Amino acid sequence: MEKLKAELKERIIENLNLEDIEVSDINDNDPLFGEGLGLDSIDALELIVMLDKDYGIKIADPKEGKAIFESINTMATYISENKPA
Repeated sequence: MEKLKAELKERIIENLNLEDIEVSDINDNDPLFGEGLGLDSIDALELIVMLDKDYGIKIADPKEGKAIFESINTMATYISENKPA
């Protein structure tokens, strides 16, 4: 799970072009939106595309995405439980 969390941080930084942020700056429990990393709705769409492209996970309901993208921990757990074999 730790490897997946590190991978997610790297991909988020890369896919969202977060040039001023390092992997070590992102805490596993920090909120990704609002007060935490400060992502917005456009970033959420990018994360949905990333999950589909990189992990084969499709998110149809935006409300589901809100819960999944709460933190690195929630994303890693969701991917672990839902990634196609």
